[in-house]
Amino acid sequence: MHRLSDAESRPVPSDAADEAVRVRFAPSPTGGLHIGGLRTALFNWLFARRHGGKIVLRIDDTDRERSKEEHLRSILNGFRWLGVTFDEGVEEGGPYGPYRQSERLPLYRAALERLVAEGKAYPCYCTAEELEESRKRQLAEGKTPRYPGTCRNLTPEERAAREAEGRKPVFRLKVDLDRPVVVHDVIRGDVVFPPDQLDDFVIVKSDGMPTYHFASCVDDAEMRITHIIRAEEHLSNTPRHVVLFRALGAPVPTFAHVPMILAPDRTKLSKRHGATSVEEFRALGFLPEAIVNYSLLLGYTPEDGSELFRLEELAPTFDLARIAKHPAVYDVGKLRWMNAHYLRTLPLERVYAYAEPFFKAAGYLPEEPDEAAKKTALERIEAVRERVATLVELVDAVSYFYRPVEAYDEKGVAKHFKNPAEVAERLRLAAERLAAVEPWTLETTEAAYRALIAELGISGGALIHPTRLALSGRTVGPGIFHLMVLLGKTETIRRLEAAIDWLKARA
Repeated sequence: MHRLSDAESRPVPSDAADEAVRVRFAPSPTGGLHIGGLRTALFNWLFARRHGGKIVLRIDDTDRERSKEEHLRSILNGFRWLGVTFDEGVEEGGPYGPYRQSERLPLYRAALERLVAEGKAYPCYCTAEELEESRKRQLAEGKTPRYPGTCRNLTPEERAAREAEGRKPVFRLKVDLDRPVVVHDVIRGDVVFPPDQLDDFVIVKSDGMPTYHFASCVDDAEMRITHIIRAEEHLSNTPRHVVLFRALGAPVPTFAHVPMILAPDRTKLSKRHGATSVEEFRALGFLPEAIVNYSLLLGYTPEDGSELFRLEELAPTFDLARIAKHPAVYDVGKLRWMNAHYLRTLPLERVYAYAEPFFKAAGYLPEEPDEAAKKTALERIEAVRERVATLVELVDAVSYFYRPVEAYDEKGVAKHFKNPAEVAERLRLAAERLAAVEPWTLETTEAAYRALIAELGISGGALIHPTRLALSGRTVGPGIFHLMVLLGKTETIRRLEAAIDWLKARA
């Protein structure tokens, strides 16, 4: 294939009449919702919203071997969690249903019968062995292997003879093998596929099931899809789709093939590079706002150059022409930065809602938390959320609020507990001073500590850093007096006494 020069290429509109725009996202339920699939769905959603059109969620599940109901549930649940809605689909319904290909088989049979009746498709009785022999022969002759048209013009008698042998035919589309196919692509310009890249390809298999190409095009035509926005790897399939639309007597949709997503090493993104599905990112503690925001930046630059935005905010200015032609590079560091931003800035109640399942899994909340438990969790989340990037890190950051300190950070011990007897005495004095504090507030605990520091004639850090290590087992966290208030007076003094005993045993 090659791209036409500017002189050869005709202008390609990026949209049809706004009221007529219909796009679709059509995943196969052979796995969960991949980050690349999500990005494609979001581009479709934005384009539909930008032009006041409709977006359809269609499930392409004709692959009987690999399509699983649990994968479909995962896809639907993923979109629901992300807050991405569709106008028509398997759950929404709509005027062009059903929206699962496995429930649309009569439509494909009717389309095939019409193509055969019009002389645009025909049965092929060639065996796998015969096709392989033909392929080898063409390769030996230095040709590009393609179906040689053996069954293209069989007489009725010849077809009957092959059927008498027990051969079950596939059905092939009769393609004009002398005419190049031009794919008009909004992102990539006009792409020309020479005739030698096409052949009479199979549209229905011998078991009666449609191929992906046939089912997809029949559905796109029946559902009045005007624009097909999909991944770049489908570009090589598009000539077949163009000729199928023409054979079906349907308008050829406008295509837009979005760039691939590559791993940091610029290889194809795969599981060896870490999480790749929405389900995996969710389990790792990423928020839906961050996942949606980050996905949209993979190959797209908003008009104002912003990096942080909500999906709805991007819709009014979304433009397919702003999608990059080159591959996007996946960067989990950027996603973590974005996730940290949303953890800090989203309303606290929403962060709590996302964090609650993680707290329950860690045993920090019961299955039905009461208002007191929820209030405590909110306070603790607020105290640590400035310093974490994921919900997993958030749960770890609050862990010492929910369970006793079992160990002290080794580097912290070397730095802040290096003179055990001296530190133990300072913590003993601190515990005594705190025992007299009433009421237990940020102001009163700080006043007591500042007074003791002044009396001892030491720097603030000489008492505050060992105290933090004693109370949390860590060297970083919320402000020390905030930490004391959240732990409460009894627990603060108990942990100081435990640290004193630990230090005395090492003095």
